[in-house]
Amino acid sequence: MKIKFYLLSLIGLMFFITGCNTVPLTGRSQLILSSEAEEVAAGATSYGQYLAESKISTNKTNTALVKKVGQKIAAASGYNYDWEFNLLESDEANAWCLSGGKVAVYTGILPYTKTEAGLATVMAHEIAHAIARHGAERSAQSNLFQYGLALANVKLENNPNRELIMLGVNVAGNVGVILPYSRKHESEADYMGLILMAKAGYDPREAIKFWQRMAAAGGGSQGGLSDFLSTHPSDEKRIADIQKHLPEALKYYNK
Repeated sequence: MKIKFYLLSLIGLMFFITGCNTVPLTGRSQLILSSEAEEVAAGATSYGQYLAESKISTNKTNTALVKKVGQKIAAASGYNYDWEFNLLESDEANAWCLSGGKVAVYTGILPYTKTEAGLATVMAHEIAHAIARHGAERSAQSNLFQYGLALANVKLENNPNRELIMLGVNVAGNVGVILPYSRKHESEADYMGLILMAKAGYDPREAIKFWQRMAAAGGGSQGGLSDFLSTHPSDEKRIADIQKHLPEALKYYNK
């Protein structure tokens, strides 16, 4: 009962401020404690540092394609960030976008994207994370969660079961709140990415093919317990959700 009480208290603390920002395209209210200017500055600094420590691809064809796709999707987003798009040499099948539109695509994901529309699926998803300010939202949640843990720890100072209760609250908070919100962000970025790639002139149906290739290669997450304890939705759920959103996305696609 005590674990449940402190968990509910932490959840209340994390979400007592709502509606301070609205996610574009979805309209979801989110908790953000930082200014966008601060996020953009931090993103630019981190991006510069990462590029300095990474190997930028010298493949002119693939680099040009990454920049072309990124610029089209960025224009479709309507966000006037100082967008940057770089292709980095890495065997990892991954891509990411920092606050302020700083995008990196790894060469290891190109065998899975295969086509320009496949690449658009990946880049639209990452750009969606940026314009939705998911990074800032996760930071706010994490900060409030840690603050709540500290308060609970003080409150339980004289409780002989403090360590056990705190362990339970920490685990329950991460599994019950933090991880589900991370999966929510991924699903939201999938939905927003479909709309963005369609607005940019890419067939959103290609997103299904990309995620099927990732699933077949074991590049995505699996279902069951791993999905429950994962920051990403399972391949099966992700593909099913994309199929559900395709009719809406296709309205923005001009063949």
